[in-house]
Amino acid sequence: MGESRDGAPAPISVSDAVALAKGAVSQWPTLVVGGEVSGFRGPNARSGHCYFEVKDDGASMSVIVWRGTAQKMGFQLRDGLAVQLTGKFDVYKASGKLSFVASKVEAAGEGLLRQQVAELARRLEREGLMDPTRKRHVPAFCSRVCVVTSLSGSVIEDVKRTLARRNRLVEIDVVGCSVQGADAPATIVRALATAAAARPDAILLVRGGGSFEDLMCFNDESVARAIAACPVPVVTGIGHEPDTTIADMVADRRASTPTAAAESVAPAFDEVERQMLQRQVRLGRAMSAALSFRGQHVTSIGRLMAGSVDAELSRRRVALDALGARRCLTDPLATVTARAEDLMQTEQRLHDAVPRALARQREGCEHASARLSAVAGKLLAPGEATLARLAASLDALSPLSVLARGYAIARDGAGHVVKDARELAVGDELTVLLGAGSVGASVTSISE
Repeated sequence: MGESRDGAPAPISVSDAVALAKGAVSQWPTLVVGGEVSGFRGPNARSGHCYFEVKDDGASMSVIVWRGTAQKMGFQLRDGLAVQLTGKFDVYKASGKLSFVASKVEAAGEGLLRQQVAELARRLEREGLMDPTRKRHVPAFCSRVCVVTSLSGSVIEDVKRTLARRNRLVEIDVVGCSVQGADAPATIVRALATAAAARPDAILLVRGGGSFEDLMCFNDESVARAIAACPVPVVTGIGHEPDTTIADMVADRRASTPTAAAESVAPAFDEVERQMLQRQVRLGRAMSAALSFRGQHVTSIGRLMAGSVDAELSRRRVALDALGARRCLTDPLATVTARAEDLMQTEQRLHDAVPRALARQREGCEHASARLSAVAGKLLAPGEATLARLAASLDALSPLSVLARGYAIARDGAGHVVKDARELAVGDELTVLLGAGSVGASVTSISE
């Protein structure tokens, strides 16, 4: 921020002034503020944000609750509701307005109880205790009902009168419990267990009207889990028409009042009689229609069976006629005669074919012999020439030819050819091989 020539602060723009304020406010700590809602507007149809004032006896301030925070509250804001806000102050730059932006909104007094009940309801719903597929079927006509309620109030008498008025055949058992106060949830849980042990067709958990605090025992988690775990269907009739508790949400059927709960398990006797007559008429009509349909079906099947039997008999008749017309049945010897004629014809063909085959084979042999004789000389001539040449070479190289010219071969006593006189000694025996025969000799002298 600068200064003018006369020493006064220089003016700044509105945007800069708002920015300075926004920066200063952003340094303020997170606050927890309690007060009463006034001038509530929201949630906005387009954005889902909520705007209102929160005030006490001496002041008020503007509050903004963004859509995400509003969806997590679990209760509805309204004028006059005492709330506890957690958040920080912020300055809206466009207007310079100071507002408190709440990051958490909690109800005080009755609102706090409703918030706690809403949170418990959401948690049980996530666990599936309120899932319609989990809930048990309540019989349309219950012949035996167990009522769980306070024995000191007028509710039990109203239930008894309602059941007696609508259907005198319904048996009633009663299990007493507390329906208000801190000890009531434990007594309700025990009473439900006792009633379930008797195995009635349904259990009526009922109580007359009261304030939100009076009905808090039916918003207890242990009661809700006992209802969900009960092996017998549970029908609730708690408070008046607008009252809805967690027990109602978990129960297998919810009625607006105790009287309505009793009426839901015991149809009026005249209504039951009327329904039985209607069902008798419908049953008779259905039986007549079924018999008529079955009769038509049987007749149709009979015609189909008759047609099928006739067709099968006709087919079998044709097959039998075809079999009877076969030659093996009309003339049993025809097959043997035909086979004998075929055999004789085959024999004749064989007799005629054998001489012709032998003649063809004889002619073939003679022709092959003549060709073999002509070819044999040509095949042997090269072999004979080669044999003569090799015999001449062998004769030229044979030592017998050398011996025939007057040479001799001397062998010592071991049969080895003697090539050097130094290999012999005087007295050694020799065998001398001549051109024709051999002679034995003894060495008398050696000349080198």
